[in-house]
Amino acid sequence: MSIAQNPLSVDVSLPRTDVALLAVKGYLDIDTATEFQHHLANQLHHGRRHFLLDLSDVPFMDSSGMNIILRVYQEARELPGSVHIISPTPAVRRILDLTGVSITVPVSESVEEALDRVDGHHGTPGEEGR
Repeated sequence: MSIAQNPLSVDVSLPRTDVALLAVKGYLDIDTATEFQHHLANQLHHGRRHFLLDLSDVPFMDSSGMNIILRVYQEARELPGSVHIISPTPAVRRILDLTGVSITVPVSESVEEALDRVDGHHGTPGEEGR
């Protein structure tokens, strides 16, 4: 079970100054969770308050990945901020639903839908078209 067998890549982009979009590719498990956590911590450190987690290229996620998502959700709420999961694969969505994570952390089908939820979350009108 070496990390080389299941590498994780995380591409970070900034749709807005306080919003980080993290496109995750690969297995999000005990071998790769620390790397994912470092990316999130870096964005928190740089003042991001809203996190969009694109999981459309994550074929598998275990409890390590879920715990990190829940941890950043708690930290973001205290800012105040938010966390949104985007387009999880069916296997990941099933785990999110079975564990109740999808009840706590909103799941969107697109970046645009998640950004609309961010706008609704902190009430900044006029940014919907961005």
